[in-house]
This record gives sequence, C-alpha cells and structure tokens, in this order.
Amino acid sequence: MRRLGQAFGHGRLLALVVLAAALALRLFDPPPVELMRMRGFDVLQTLFPRQAGDHPVAIVDVDDESLAALGQWPWPRTRLAALVDRLTALGAAVIGFDVYFPEPDRMSPALAAQSFVGLDEPTRTALARLPSNDAIFAEALRRSRVVLGETARERDLGGVGKPLVKAPLARLGPDPRPYLRSFPGIVRAIPELEQEAAGIGMVTIVPEPDGIVRRVPLVIAIGTDIFPALAFEMLRVAVGESVAVRTGDAGIEGLLINPYTIPTDEKGRVWVHFAHHEKTIYVSAKDVLDGSVDPARIAGKLVLIGTSAIGLGDNKTTPLDALLPGVEVHAQLLETVIGGTYLDRPHWAIGAELLLIAATGFIMIVLVPIAGARWTLLLLVVIGAALVSGSAYLYRAHALMIDATLPLLATAALYTLLVYANYSREESRRRQIRGAFGQYLSPTLVEQLANDPSRLKLGGEARIMTFLFCDIRGFTAISERYKDDPASLTRLINRYMTPMTETILAHRGTIDKYMGDAIMAFWNAPLNDAEHPRNACRAALAMLDELAKLNTVLAAEATEDEARRNATESRGETPPDRHVHTAGLAIGIGINTGDCIVGNMGSALRFDYSVLGDAVNLASRLESQSKTYGVTMIIGEDTHRHVADFAAIELDLIAVKGKVEAVRIYTLLGGADVAATLAYRDLRTNHAAMLTAYRGQRWAEARALIAACRQINPALGPLYDLYETRIAIFETLPPPPDWDGIHIAESK
Repeated sequence: MRRLGQAFGHGRLLALVVLAAALALRLFDPPPVELMRMRGFDVLQTLFPRQAGDHPVAIVDVDDESLAALGQWPWPRTRLAALVDRLTALGAAVIGFDVYFPEPDRMSPALAAQSFVGLDEPTRTALARLPSNDAIFAEALRRSRVVLGETARERDLGGVGKPLVKAPLARLGPDPRPYLRSFPGIVRAIPELEQEAAGIGMVTIVPEPDGIVRRVPLVIAIGTDIFPALAFEMLRVAVGESVAVRTGDAGIEGLLINPYTIPTDEKGRVWVHFAHHEKTIYVSAKDVLDGSVDPARIAGKLVLIGTSAIGLGDNKTTPLDALLPGVEVHAQLLETVIGGTYLDRPHWAIGAELLLIAATGFIMIVLVPIAGARWTLLLLVVIGAALVSGSAYLYRAHALMIDATLPLLATAALYTLLVYANYSREESRRRQIRGAFGQYLSPTLVEQLANDPSRLKLGGEARIMTFLFCDIRGFTAISERYKDDPASLTRLINRYMTPMTETILAHRGTIDKYMGDAIMAFWNAPLNDAEHPRNACRAALAMLDELAKLNTVLAAEATEDEARRNATESRGETPPDRHVHTAGLAIGIGINTGDCIVGNMGSALRFDYSVLGDAVNLASRLESQSKTYGVTMIIGEDTHRHVADFAAIELDLIAVKGKVEAVRIYTLLGGADVAATLAYRDLRTNHAAMLTAYRGQRWAEARALIAACRQINPALGPLYDLYETRIAIFETLPPPPDWDGIHIAESK
C-alpha cells in the first residue's frame, strides 16, 4: 500500500476509496441517502410545481364555517344523506368520502332514545319505530355513486369481519402482494353502508420517514386481500371499467383502468406531482346544503368530501405545503392521474446515478492534483451546475426524477479531499520555515511568513485609524485587596477582559495588546473599515453596557458572600477570607482618530503587528484625562466629527502633557437614540452656553448655567465641580488678558 501510495499519490488513493464508498452508498441506498435524495426532489417540486388547469376534482369541505353554522362534528348521517342528495342533483360524477363510518350513528332515533333520561315509554317506542339515520344515509348512497373511505391500521383488533371488496383487481404477472405495503387490520364502514356504496377505497396515506407525503399507494394489502386507494376506486366507479395490476420481476410496474395506465413504483405507489394549495377547488359544505353553491363547481366532477377544520386535525405535510388538508392529497393524486402529469422514477435511474458518480469522480481524481485548486474549482462549479441543471431539465421537460444530490456531494467530497491533500503537501514545505523562525518570531507572524516569505521585513503603511484605550479605575487599590489571593484577582480580571474583548471584536476592532488591566485596540487595520470612528464609539458604549452587567453579577455575588459570612459568624465560627469583589468596577476610555503608521514594528530579530503615531499617544492621554474630568469616556475632535449624530458634549480645549497644540475634547453620552431625547438637547444647549460664558469670563452666568446642567444630568456632577473650582480660582486670580480658554494639563 505504501508503494502504491507513492506511485499513484496518497491523495488519489484515498480519493478512490471515497469514490468506492459513494458508489456503495448509492447501490445499497441506506435511509439517510434516500432521505437526501427525497429532499433533492422536494426542491425540484418547489421550483417546478404542477400547473393546475381545469380542475376535474372538487372538495366539499367540512370547514370551520360549516361547523359554526351546522353544529359540531360528527354530523347526523341524515345531514350527510342530504349532502349526498344535493351533490347528486348538482351533477357530481362520483362522490368520495375521506371520512370513516365505523359505528352506527348515535343520533339515530332508536339509539338516541336509549340515552334519554325520563323519556316516557310511548315516546321511546315511537322513536324506535322511526328509520335509523344510517338507513336514510344508505338509501342516499344507493341513489348515487359514492365511494366510502376506509383505512388500514397497524393492529388487527378483530370483530370487524372480512372486508368487502367491490371490484377485485385482475392480476397481470406475478402475485403483487409480496411487494405491497401490508396491514393486519382495517377500520371499516358499517355493513349497512358498505352494501349500498358503489365503491370502497382506502384513505391510508403513509408519509416518508421525515413526515412528508410524496408517494401515495394506489393499492395496499390487508390480510390476504388487495384494496384500492380512495382516488383509484373513484376513477373505477367513474369510468365503469375493471382494473388490473401489472407486476414484473422487480415488483409492481403499474395499474390499468381504461383509459388510464398509471405508472407506479415497485410497491404500487404513485409519486404525486403536487401543485400549490388550490383554494378554488374547495366548496363549503354549508353552501352545498343551503343551495348557495354555483352548480358549475360540482357538475361532472369527482367530488371528495373531507375536512379542513382546525379542530379535526386532518393535515399532511407535502413538499410544497407544511400543512395541507389530507383530503387535498387525494384530490391532487386524482388530478395527477387524470391529467397524466406523473412524476417518473425510471428503473434505469440507479444505473444513471452510479454512472454520474463514477464519471465525475474520475474527472476530479485525474485533474485536481494536476491543475491545482483554482482551475479545478471552476471545474467543480461547471460539473455541479451541469448536474443540477440536467436534473432540473429532465424533471421539468420530461417529469423524470434523476438524483443529482449524491453525485454532487461525492464530487464535492472528492474535490475537498484532493485539495486538502495538495494543501498537506504544501504545509509540509512550510514546516521548515516554522522550525527555523518559531523561536524568534510571534506565532502569528510565523504563519504569515510561512504563507508569504517575502513579508520577512520591517516596515508599515500610513493610514487614518481610530484608537481606543481602556483602563480600570483604582486598579492599584483593587490589587492591594487581593494581595494575599492573586488567583482571585486573576479570575476577576479575566471576567472583565473577556466581555470587553468580545465587544471590541464584535465591532470590527483589533486588540493590539493588554497592559495589566488596560486594553489597547484599533480600527481600520489590518482590515479596511470605512466607519472605524463610529464602530469604535459603538464598541465603547457597548463595553459600558457589558460592564454594567458584570457589576450586577458582582454585586449579587457580594451579597451572597456577605450572607454566608454572617451565617458563619452567627454560629461562632471564623468566616473564611473574602474572595469576592464587593465593589463595582469603573473604567476610563479614551478614543482618538488620526494618522499613524501600522505594520510590523520591532527589531530585525523580533517584531509584531502594531501602530505608531501622535494620534495613538493622544488616545492614551485622553483616557488618562477621563479621571480628571469625572467622565467615563473622552473622544478626540477628529473622532467627534464622524459621530456628530451621537450624544456628545464638549469638555474642554486642552493641551495634553507633552503637546503644545490644544485639542478640543468631548465626552460621549450615548448613541443616536440618546441624541434624539429632549433631555440631551436641553443639556447640549445649556452646556454650550456655559462654555461660551466660561471662556468669555462671565463667571456668574457660567455658574447659573452649571446649576441648570446639574439638574438635567446629575451624573456629570464631577465635571461641573471641576469647572466651579476653576471659576473660583479665576475669580480670585483672573486669567491673563490674552487667555483663550485653553487648559494646560499638568499630568499624563
């Protein structure tokens, strides 16, 4: 095997094994493969449903309106007799009941009289002399051409007698019973009705294993007898001809009833060519009984009586409809047969599908290792398109069902396997690069070099980017509380870092580094992001939401811990050391947008993907200043220009440590939804007026506006404390005449 693999190629050898497995799967056809094929045919049914023409079938529907008008189901059979008489008078060709009548009508006068309490004997005797509802219904059946519905069941409960077959099927060929779906029991109509019916038909519909109805048996076996389906029996009664079943060596080939030759599968089932649910063939039962129905909707048609009422629950799932009244399945079967719009699954379909799998498989095995993934991807697309379009063409033009799903899946699997084999060979060549540089470079850069060795150089590119710095407030004090339990501190930081990181990544950010409790992130590299300032601000707001959730959890844990400690102390025991953070976490965020250099930074021996530039430093300085101004978040002027529709107010004109040029800074209060609120608009107006008065040295006016701002947003109290302190100092030591309102930051 090793020599064969070396000569032929291990990838091709494994591909031959996969191809043989695909051929075996199609040949033995296990249930998952059959279900996959069925789903493929469902797609074709959905794309190309049967186009309904002149409907030869009508459905008299015991719908919710009929039940509301005439009372609950089951109705007295005298009403059903009236329904049959009315349909007969309207010219129905044949009437079929998708309803069972296994017991006498309990509303017949004699049976009803037995259940009445306090009924006098003369009245009881008089009721007993009246004809039964079943007799009246049987007489209506005798006057018409009616097929009664019966159904098979999985258990033989006995006591029903030998089922009645109105017209035995002639047999052309071997005995069909070994091929038919066989049932041990039956739910019969009462003999009084069976005798007068023109036909007896089975309404049994057995869905596929996934619950979808695709094939309906035209004949089934119950015991030693063969029974026709309801639709097939209605055809027999309509044409008045004998019927025959033709059997071959592989099973049942079809059913014959002049002038129809109905092709079936080997088990006597017909693939129903479904049309979309058709409301126009439905006639409400109450409209028939009250005489308001148009006679043209009944005359000359095969009429099925069934129900779509919600409470009666006779619904099926088809390839086109998740819930279709069961009676319409029989109607669509009749229209398929009468219109000759059969779906054909020919006996040579298996051979054709095996040939498709083998041919496409060999093409992949030969060409993929030679041509490579790019050209063979085009070949895969062409083969896939040919398989799908060919299957669709045969289905639409000739109603032939040839499966393309397994050949397509086998082709895709072989392509994937062979491409992976090619990739494995390339990967073995890259291991030398990983082995040579793995001790000197970061894992990420090693992978980049393995994929493109030309990138083994220093340098970067100029870009406009947005940067975010985030830091936990008072982290030194927090660390001090955990000095005897560093593991708990690590868990706390991890619980904080995880949602913060996920939020940044979810908003298209890149984590540059972690610095203790601090996070540095940037946007617009390495992937382009046209909305990087907005995404950074959205991420920052979302980080505050995540922090609030974490603080809620921490507060609950602290409460539980305190309760446990109190309980321990109440028992006179020494409580354990505290390992729960009892105070919420607070953070400061700085965001800035500007020019920078991004790329591989470091030394000739070791470098990482990072950023450099004045805009980066300013973002860090803004984060530090958030504590000074008593706000959670500060954004730079360039960032603010891109989020003008967000809720933000100007903080100051500030020259940060290390810079001479002043920058205008803002605090972000929320997104566009907050900016639309009346409270924010009032705050923005009063705050802007306050800054104007402050810079104009109108101290009293500034104080009054500060008081107004405090009332609107008390959370900004520390910011306004800062300005009142400055005003108090300026009132004592006025600024110089050329003062321009710029604040010089003394700390980083």
